Amino acid sequence: MPTSESTYSSWVGIIYVFNLIVGTGALTLPSAFAKAGWLLSTILLILLAFVSFITVTFIIECIACANATVQWTMIQSHKIDEESEAIDSTSDLEDTNEHTAIIQSNRSRSKYYSLNEKMDLGHIANLYFNKWGIILFYLSLCIYLYGDLAIYAAAIGKSLTDVICTSNVTGESSLQLWSAIDKFDDNCWINSDLKKIDVYRISVAAFSCLVSPFAYFNVQKTKYIQILTTTMRWCAFIIMVTLACVRIQTKGQQGFPHMVEFSGLAALLGASVYSFMCHHSLPNLIAPFAEKQQVVRQLGLDYIFICLFYLLLALTGTFAFKELYDLYTLNFVPAADSGIFMKIIMYYLSLFPVFTLSTSFPIIALTLQNNLKTRFLDVNAIEHYNFVLRRLTFPTIAVVPPVIVAMYTHNLDALVKFTGAYAGACIQYFIPAFLVLYARKRCQRDLGNSFNRFASMFRGIYWVMFVIGWGIGCIIFVTINFFTN
Repeated sequence: MPTSESTYSSWVGIIYVFNLIVGTGALTLPSAFAKAGWLLSTILLILLAFVSFITVTFIIECIACANATVQWTMIQSHKIDEESEAIDSTSDLEDTNEHTAIIQSNRSRSKYYSLNEKMDLGHIANLYFNKWGIILFYLSLCIYLYGDLAIYAAAIGKSLTDVICTSNVTGESSLQLWSAIDKFDDNCWINSDLKKIDVYRISVAAFSCLVSPFAYFNVQKTKYIQILTTTMRWCAFIIMVTLACVRIQTKGQQGFPHMVEFSGLAALLGASVYSFMCHHSLPNLIAPFAEKQQVVRQLGLDYIFICLFYLLLALTGTFAFKELYDLYTLNFVPAADSGIFMKIIMYYLSLFPVFTLSTSFPIIALTLQNNLKTRFLDVNAIEHYNFVLRRLTFPTIAVVPPVIVAMYTHNLDALVKFTGAYAGACIQYFIPAFLVLYARKRCQRDLGNSFNRFASMFRGIYWVMFVIGWGIGCIIFVTINFFTN
């Protein structure tokens, strides 16, 4: 993540945000597309991208409001009569009257709306939410981050198991859904009693022992790690799309999904919400933009590009393979008759989640423990707490639960549905909607009818109600599918 002191141009900003949003969550989309039907999935993915963009503009407006609220509070604490200053600046005009003074005052207050100071989402929530709102905010954020970590651990465990247990692979006949429990009850090797589920749990345990200790130190992603992981990610995505297209051209259409399949909507909603998530990191994303006045337009372009890329990845995979794993990279298993070059490519794709998620896991764990500290400790006096509480307790609380969840279940589909459709829906829909309502109310009270140049283009109350209704509908539908499937 760039520091607040560094800036980047519009196009660099678009590329950087694109890379940050498009992560391994995209690997769950092809399977979700096949389950929900390609036409229904396409329509719903576009709608989800649109609603997600609406709430992005809400968050940007809230960041500007938070800047204004903080500056106004500082002015009041220093007892600066801002209104009289605005009136005095026009005292040389003979026709100054009460109406002119109000206009000048509103213009003066409009300058407080800015994106210059980085306002974390937790800070904004503390400004505008009451006690229960703050509790619900942190609860949603922590559940989402815990789910993220569990998905990372499970994805790495499944990827390693796929590579280790390759002696039973016989090409096309191996394409079975790994979410099926009976497949994990099979032996890992033909002449061994070791089950795949045992190898999976050993892999998760080994991963946690090797990577989790980094969560106990104040490590940050360096520029070179970002470049490396970004390069590996895009190489993998390009290879998967290319191989799927080649497969369709040489072997013909292998997958024949339904156009509409409502029973698969729960998986699609969870995967799609998860794949468009950037709201909790948005303050850090837009802080380095050099031209902040154009930030909404730039993010709009990002969402268009991301939606098109997701459609390309998901549709090619849906029609290229007869069956799809819940983690798309597992479809690219090296066949027995594959050449050396193709085997290298296939193993690279199979290990792709291991490479990229291993660098992200400690960063997400650090984010989680920092939010937990913010909620339960006084961060301004953090050094006053003992070493065990500061450096051992919170990292352990952040790392151990998701690893236990990953050891218990390898079902990525269920993890993504729960994390994306519940906690993800709260962060992406409900929190921005209610936050912008309270921010507008507070700024109206403090700053009057001053103009916020970063206000969302979806200003009407009906847009806020639409987002809240959409979020409720998503949660209801996913809940029904959880209990009926």
